Amino acid sequence: MTEPLLAADQREEGALQTLRRGLRMMPEFRHGLPVTFLLALIATAGRVVVPIAVQQTLDRGLGAPGGPDIPLVRELVAVSAVVVLVTSVAVYRMNVRLFRTTETALAGLRVRAFRHVHDLSVLHQQGQRRGSLVSRVTSDVDQLSVFMQWGGVLGLVSVGQLVLATAVMAVYSWQLTLLVLVCFVPLAVAVKYFSRKLATVYGLVRERVGDVLGAVAESVVGAPTVRAYGIRGRTSARIDRAIDRHYRASVDAQKTTAAVYVSGEFVAAVANAAVVVVGVLLGIGGHISAGTLVAFLFLVTLFVAPVQTASEVLNEAQNAVAGFRRVLDVLDTEPDVRDPAIADPGRARTLPTGPLDVRFEHVGFGYSAGARRALDDIDLAIAPRTRVAIVGETGSGKTTFAKLVTRLMDPTEGRVLVGGVPLTDVAFASLRERVVMVPQDGFLFDASVADNVRYGRPGMTDASIAAAFDDLGLGGWVEGLPDGVATAVGQRGESLSAGERQLVAVARAYVADPDLLVLDEATSAVDPATEMRLTRALDALTTGRTTLTIAHRLSTAERADEVLVVDAGRVVQRGRHEELVDVPGVYARLHSSWRRSSGRQAEPAV
Repeated sequence: MTEPLLAADQREEGALQTLRRGLRMMPEFRHGLPVTFLLALIATAGRVVVPIAVQQTLDRGLGAPGGPDIPLVRELVAVSAVVVLVTSVAVYRMNVRLFRTTETALAGLRVRAFRHVHDLSVLHQQGQRRGSLVSRVTSDVDQLSVFMQWGGVLGLVSVGQLVLATAVMAVYSWQLTLLVLVCFVPLAVAVKYFSRKLATVYGLVRERVGDVLGAVAESVVGAPTVRAYGIRGRTSARIDRAIDRHYRASVDAQKTTAAVYVSGEFVAAVANAAVVVVGVLLGIGGHISAGTLVAFLFLVTLFVAPVQTASEVLNEAQNAVAGFRRVLDVLDTEPDVRDPAIADPGRARTLPTGPLDVRFEHVGFGYSAGARRALDDIDLAIAPRTRVAIVGETGSGKTTFAKLVTRLMDPTEGRVLVGGVPLTDVAFASLRERVVMVPQDGFLFDASVADNVRYGRPGMTDASIAAAFDDLGLGGWVEGLPDGVATAVGQRGESLSAGERQLVAVARAYVADPDLLVLDEATSAVDPATEMRLTRALDALTTGRTTLTIAHRLSTAERADEVLVVDAGRVVQRGRHEELVDVPGVYARLHSSWRRSSGRQAEPAV
């Protein structure tokens, strides 16, 4: 099911259904609720005791037939003090329990959402704005935290307070109780309308938050490009538009919230005035005592207070539900590339030991319906321990070929087999251990050089990592860094040059010691001197391993055991460099273009 369809379905879904679905995903929250509800009941009961004590003090203590009964008044005051103390302790414990339970549950939800985003295929992630995905795991869950801790506490106490106040009011005067309820009937009808309206406007607010985060994230990551092309004004205008749309959506939401609040205030004022007028008339007629009327006014205040704060609770609730729907939207999206060890453990297999071959059986792939197919009816076999260069013009399907071999995506037709096993049956743990891809951008994490290399083999010492660089002929380069292998690379490796980042990425693949290595032209971003050292290291690394190299530089194709020429999604030529270079066709044209280009600049490219 696609994300837009899920979003539409969830807009149709009511707030209560959304909350019920969400609570099923947060068992940690449900486990803490019973005791929290008990504490809420104690807290609300304590608030109702005070009006009762006031009524007893006035009617039986101060208004006793023989004069004021001071001992009774003392007892009532003491009981009230104890009740207030117990209520305060109950409220404190309720808040602590609710905060702890909520944070535990939301931490679990955040982890599940984050892991699910990583389970989604590269194709799905590329179809989403990064800022929008991040906002699902951060700001949308944060909005839930605000509601469940603040609105949840207020909601629990308010509901209990409303029920108990109504029950005690009915005992004192059913007439006045009926009057209060009648006053609030129009508001109850209006709240249903306001609830739907708030759901719509706050759903838009949460979307606009994602837009703002996406725009800001892109402008920060792309800051060098913004400066290089002098488009700061255009970028600022784009961010300003996103912020302005968020501002307008928030203002519209607050207008609706204000309408709910004003309606509650108006109805509360009418109810208080009606109780005073009718209560006085009942008192004059001898139907209720002065103490009962005063107590009833206290109880009306307890009844009205939750209604007056309902706008704030409803505001936070709809904002939270809108965020909850966006989180559930991610969790409801089925990964199209699933780990068989999780999806169907009985079917999961491991790759056989030893060298691995690769087999494409009539494989086809399209990035979207109706678009030109990236790969079309690829049927071929690659023998174990063969170094294969995949060449072709930009957009010919080379990178798609590599992503299918590493199962970053699944083919839309046919199947890919590695070691004779369909990739859809290979457990991710086995696949990632035996098959490694080095992308062209050489992405690094915000850590040291050694920590980034250690992703290839956890547990390696710094000394072993330094030795690995020596094996690659890069020991001199590492020693030239400020802190050697302990040098921090910065976010996305931005403290290093593009070529240096690629050196670290190649070292990471080297220590992983895979049986099938996929290189997206690992030497494309290094200087000529480093390229020579790295080329020799890669020759040693790829010997005895099945290696697929996306070759942008045809010097790679010249050293390969075999060349695959991809054009418009099809393999149009196959053979050794010596066999293809003199045969009229795509490869000869690409090689001729590369030779002419290499004569004009130091770093030739196709």
